Amino acid sequence: MKRTDKISFYGFLNVDKPSGLTSSVVVNKCKWLSGVPCGHMGTLDPLASGVLPVGLGNATRLFDYFLEKDKEYIAEFTFGVISDTLDSTGTLAYDGDVPSEREITGVLSSLTGEVMQIPPKYSAKNINGLRGYDLARAGVEFELPPKKVRIDCIELIGKVEEKENTFVFKIRCGGGTYIRSIARDMGTALGTNAIMSALRRTQSGYFQIENALPFSLLEQDISAKELEKYIIPTERVLAYPSITLAGKTAERVLNGLAVETDEKDGLYKLYIEDTFYGLAQVTDGKVKAKTKLC
Repeated sequence: MKRTDKISFYGFLNVDKPSGLTSSVVVNKCKWLSGVPCGHMGTLDPLASGVLPVGLGNATRLFDYFLEKDKEYIAEFTFGVISDTLDSTGTLAYDGDVPSEREITGVLSSLTGEVMQIPPKYSAKNINGLRGYDLARAGVEFELPPKKVRIDCIELIGKVEEKENTFVFKIRCGGGTYIRSIARDMGTALGTNAIMSALRRTQSGYFQIENALPFSLLEQDISAKELEKYIIPTERVLAYPSITLAGKTAERVLNGLAVETDEKDGLYKLYIEDTFYGLAQVTDGKVKAKTKLC
């Protein structure tokens, strides 16, 4: 059934994606309910649950600004297991010992900081125009180069009581970090093997799990007007200082011209009088409109 109503303003939905769904399913549902183009700001694997920021309308233009946002996860790692996907959805084989909590704690500091991380082969990494997971499923042999990522903290929360070989961790990291690769690397550091067996994202930049919208609510096919109650205005999400223009100065900027300003170089939230417009760039004492988001 085709929807005829649509939202009247753009922004973000902070959706709590359930495990078992792809991020695309969530985005498509948001698109159908809102009546406007939508896109997620950082995919979650089907196995993972938690915070999935979805941009609506012009907010989708902000994808690149979310690449370096801080992330927080609660992850389960299972030791003594190998998987071709580095998680519990792949082909599993049991190999290796189960370390003690003391042994695990002893290697955590070596896994944090700026590290060179090899992405999983089963990932969306682009290899000569093809996705890594497509090549892996086809049985094609290939290697992915390591990439520098930032891992701020790995905290051992404890052992899962009903699973002798599974432990829970809280992980804070920068964008582009693969939690599955952390599991693999932790197993290697301990002289064994490990996979990611569960994952929940609890923060992605501004968006936190405490304020996330359950996907079950979206499944009720609420109206666009009802959906608007949950839309977070774009200006609230952006952690940039503000710059306000008015009169002929504003007109010049809206016409694509740069005007003089006393502000320091950098990105700003741009307001035309009292109305949020989008992003502006200040360079060498001149401000110019960069991205329209209203």
